[in-house]
Amino acid sequence: MDLDKPTLHNWRSQPYSAWAFRHVREIIPTAEIQNDPAKISDLKFAKGSMQSAALAQVSNQTGLDALVIACENSILYEYYGNGAKADDQHILFSVSKSLLGLIADRLINDNIIRKDDKITDHLYELHGTAYDDATISHALDMRIDVDFDEDYTANEGPIIDYRYAANWNPTPENMQSLNLKKFFKSLAAKSGSHGGSFHYISPNTDVLAWLFERASGKRYNKLISDYLWKPLGCERSAYITVDRSGGMRAAGGVCTTPRDLARVGLMLANNGNKDGQQIISKEWLEDIYQCGDKEAWDQGSFKEFFGARSMHYKSKWYVCHDKGKLLHAFGIHGQYLFVDPAKKMTIVLMSSEANALDQALNDRIFKFVDEIRKSLC
Repeated sequence: MDLDKPTLHNWRSQPYSAWAFRHVREIIPTAEIQNDPAKISDLKFAKGSMQSAALAQVSNQTGLDALVIACENSILYEYYGNGAKADDQHILFSVSKSLLGLIADRLINDNIIRKDDKITDHLYELHGTAYDDATISHALDMRIDVDFDEDYTANEGPIIDYRYAANWNPTPENMQSLNLKKFFKSLAAKSGSHGGSFHYISPNTDVLAWLFERASGKRYNKLISDYLWKPLGCERSAYITVDRSGGMRAAGGVCTTPRDLARVGLMLANNGNKDGQQIISKEWLEDIYQCGDKEAWDQGSFKEFFGARSMHYKSKWYVCHDKGKLLHAFGIHGQYLFVDPAKKMTIVLMSSEANALDQALNDRIFKFVDEIRKSLC
C-alpha cells in the first residue's frame, strides 16, 4: 500500500485503516502518556497453542491486527496480522473510555473528586447546557441524556461537528476555531432526564477528562501515566489524540501496544493488584461487578447490539453475567479488552474491521472468547 495515502479523509476506512490504526500520531496531533523505562515489569512467556481453524476464521472475518492472551503474569498466546508488530501502538477507540473509568477511582480515592459531584460544580463553563444537574456518576455510567445521536454512519449533525472539534475529520475553514470545549458548550438540549436508561454518548467521556484536569491540576495524559502506565510497568509509552487546542480525546484516542493493554487486564484480573500494590481499589471493582443497573441497560441504546446476553454497564465498563463473570471494554472497528477474574485471564483483540459496529462480528468475538476461557487456564 502507498503509505502516503492514509489521511484524515480516509484513515478509518479500509484498506487504509490497517496501517493508520497503528500510526495515528502520523495523522492526528497527540500527547504522550509516559511509562517509566526504569520500572518495566516483565511478562513471562509460557506460550500455549491455539486451534488454527478458530483463529484463522476470526482473523479473516474481523481484520484482526493483534491478539494477546495472558493468564497470571504469563503471555499464553500472541498473534499479529495485517503487518502489525508487538510494539505497535494501536488505537483503542472506546476502550479508551474504560481507562478513564479507572482514573476516576484513583481521583476519588485521593479525595480530588466525588462521584456525586455535579459536573458544573467543576466546569462552570457548562452552566446552561444539557449538563446542568448531571453528576460525575451519571457520566461514568452513560446515563446523561444529552440530545446526541451516536450514529457512526451519519453525514451531518452534531456527531460530524464532534469529529471536526476532535480534529478527527478534515475540518472546513469556517469551523477551524471549533475545539472540544467549544463543542461541549453547544450541547444545550436534553432528550430525557439524567439517571435514566443507558445512553451511549462519547462526548460525555471527554467532558470527564476535562473535569479531571480541572480538579487535579494535571493534564489527562499525565493522569493516565501517573495512575496506570508507570505503576503497571508498561514497556512502552502510549499516546492520546488531541484537538487543535490540545484537548484530550479521552473517549476514543488512546493508542497503546497490545501487551501493555494486557497489563491493564492482568491487574484487573488480580482484583486491582499489581505485585502487591493496589492500583485500582477492590471496592471500585466490586461496585463495577455488582452495582450496574440492569434495567437501565435493558432499556438502553446498546441492548440490541449485544443481543440476549445478560449484561450491565458501570463506570465505563461492560459486565457480562453469562458463563461466569466477564468484564470487558469495547471499541469500534473491533477493539476489545476482556477480563475473566475467576481465571485471572485477560484477552486483548485489536482490529481494523471495515464497519464501526458489526453485530455479527461482535457475536463471533464473544463466542471465540468463550472458547478461549473454556480451553485455557
